[in-house]
Amino acid sequence: MLPKRSWSTRTVALNGRRGPLGQSLGPEPSPSDIPWLFVAYDQLNESLLTSVTNRLGKVGLIFVESKEKAEKRPYHKQKLALLLSNMRHFAVEMVEQGWPLLYLSTTGSYADALKDTMGDGHVHAIAPAERELRVDLSAMVDQGQITLHPHTGWLTNQTWFVESVGTEPPFRMDSFYRRVRKETGWLMLDGQPMGGGYSLDAENRKPWKGEPAAPQPPRFSADKIDEEVHDMVNACFQHHPGVVDLEALPTTAHQAQEALAYGMEWLAWFGPYEDAMSERSRTLFHTRLAPLFNLHRVMPIEAVTRALSCEAPLNSIEGFVRQLVWREYVHHVHEVTDGFRTLDVHREPAVRGARWGEWVAHDDELHPNHLEQRAPLFPAYWGQESGLRCLDANVEAVMDDGWTHHIPRLMVLSNLANLLDVDPRELTDWFHAAFIDAFDWVVEPNVLGMGTFSLGTAMMTKPYVSGSAYIHRMSDHCSSCSFHPKKTCPITRLYWAYLNRHRDAFAKNHRMSMAMRNASKRSEETQAEDAAVFASVQSALLEGKSLVDASGTLHEFIH
Repeated sequence: MLPKRSWSTRTVALNGRRGPLGQSLGPEPSPSDIPWLFVAYDQLNESLLTSVTNRLGKVGLIFVESKEKAEKRPYHKQKLALLLSNMRHFAVEMVEQGWPLLYLSTTGSYADALKDTMGDGHVHAIAPAERELRVDLSAMVDQGQITLHPHTGWLTNQTWFVESVGTEPPFRMDSFYRRVRKETGWLMLDGQPMGGGYSLDAENRKPWKGEPAAPQPPRFSADKIDEEVHDMVNACFQHHPGVVDLEALPTTAHQAQEALAYGMEWLAWFGPYEDAMSERSRTLFHTRLAPLFNLHRVMPIEAVTRALSCEAPLNSIEGFVRQLVWREYVHHVHEVTDGFRTLDVHREPAVRGARWGEWVAHDDELHPNHLEQRAPLFPAYWGQESGLRCLDANVEAVMDDGWTHHIPRLMVLSNLANLLDVDPRELTDWFHAAFIDAFDWVVEPNVLGMGTFSLGTAMMTKPYVSGSAYIHRMSDHCSSCSFHPKKTCPITRLYWAYLNRHRDAFAKNHRMSMAMRNASKRSEETQAEDAAVFASVQSALLEGKSLVDASGTLHEFIH
């Protein structure tokens, strides 16, 4: 029941107010006896709502914008704008469908807004994907003020995960992926995987040399609600990084479908070039659908269904399906470990806030840090030029778009932080703030568990690190870099220094045995030179200096 209210200064209703959103929502709904459902910011799909109404009958909807949440991290302006504009458009779409709806803005938390609205009353909610939101609402759930309903937006259930992987490490994707394929029948024929294997990843590792021509990412028409969000983000969050460009992102239901169609149109080329990187095309053939999946603007099952029926090669379809199952896998890992808090791993305190300007926060938690990496995040990750073109080009993309695809995230942005012993929690906080598709359940497993080695072997058998050879082979960054990939680039020496610096941690890891043998074959003099390069590069980047001076002269490294 929605009670009569006298609004506090903390929480206000936006219904009926001036501006495109308020006018589109219409007047504030009158008190009524129907149940009310809180719709979280990442549950923007009517099918999720109807899964609740099938049990409750007619319900009213409550949406909340929380300034406290928006200011918790230095979120990229584009990320805030994407979420807010999609939430506002979805609310208007639901009003147009006839749903009673109350749209709230609060300076407090989501729980604060619901308490201000419902008093001692009761509200329903769909189980939040984000742990952070579950914690915010937990007291109201425990007190019986919120009834949680199942989230029907996932492709898989936790039973499949627990039965195939378990609730204790080591967690491995392969057994879960096989279980999902068998349960669903996706890409299966007579009980066997099509193509002869569950993963066709070996066919998806081609560098891109310019052919076939990569498409231009779609652009979308901005309407008055987009313009209102653009102005609001720039006015209220001017101290955040990045810029707002809502013509680059889908914000309406129709535009979300256009984005899905774009992704499927180019899926044929996604597979072979999914690991390629290029400055000529930041997107290449990637669908860029993850932000829409994570808001549930496009339902993952809809994308899988479209992919399975499209005329693309098997390796492209399988690669796309595997990425969606990976998304499910990391969600399950995060949930069964309470965001890794139940894992018995080495932990250390960390500075929070990703070192954006004056935004330095602390907490009382200890965070996973298997290799005891303690360097602060470098200014280069916020756009200060490093002189390493691969790093600078990808940070530039993040600052512009709030996005890069998975290989720059893993093999450049995470790799270099790893090689330079950046605190894994600080790097994770940066990804969380800077990427438009980052939420705690997806960013923490991908960065703490995979991009860094902070969980040890709990999620990965070995760290994902490399020297310059991989970047040279899979990208065109080296062609415009001041460093020569084989002669002067420091990244390969950073790789060898990393292995030797952490040799004790890798000594019993059979997946690292060959790399460690090769590292041990380097002479004592060479190892000392590797260590000197590490110290020199780390020191320069910590000070915000470029490894190439203004005249184009390279920092002096040993070769």
